[in-house]
Amino acid sequence: MTDQSLRDKRVLITQADAFMGPTLCEVFAEHGANVIGSTEPLTSLDAPARIIAAAGHIDVLVANLAVPAPATPVTEVSVEEWRDTFAALVDPLPRLFQAVLPAMIERRAGKILVMGSASALRGMKRASTYSAARGAQLAYVQAVGVEVAGHNIQVNAIAQNFVDNPTYFPAEVQENPRFQERLKREVPLGRLVGAREDAEFAAYLCSEPASCFVGQVFPVCGGWVSR
Repeated sequence: MTDQSLRDKRVLITQADAFMGPTLCEVFAEHGANVIGSTEPLTSLDAPARIIAAAGHIDVLVANLAVPAPATPVTEVSVEEWRDTFAALVDPLPRLFQAVLPAMIERRAGKILVMGSASALRGMKRASTYSAARGAQLAYVQAVGVEVAGHNIQVNAIAQNFVDNPTYFPAEVQENPRFQERLKREVPLGRLVGAREDAEFAAYLCSEPASCFVGQVFPVCGGWVSR
């Protein structure tokens, strides 16, 4: 029987139909959370505040943000690619945080977890735009995390790569023999991290036993960043 470490906690998960969203919703519910899965796009200026207001009381915000990763040589990155990637991955964060934090500060309780990427922790060819945006996410988490820690609010991030999810590693990619060889060559674990393995760690970081973590970035990538 799954433990009830998030019992009766109201958890808002953004982009609940993409990236880690479906598995996060499933695992958090198994841990007793009252999951509010939002599928509304976050790119408009007023969307984050509207989503937070509609959710009501929020104990935990999981900022699950994803966009197809551009694979453009650095000399060919367009202004539109740069702006669109940051608009999807970076711009929603301050709007979400500014909408949810006042109530958490008033209650002196709350947790925010950003589902980020390890592409910000290790250089990758043809990934300058995506890596830069994911890096901005992690820097924001570190800064806000230490700022609000005194209010008993924990803000952290998971920096993942080579985790089973339909956005970045769909079935057709996983079945490709060349990708299987890449896994063995680049990932010490030798396989993708399971979606539930990642989501279980996310659930732990959003539970009371993890209240000692402040502004931290946790790589979940099968050892990829350590190679």
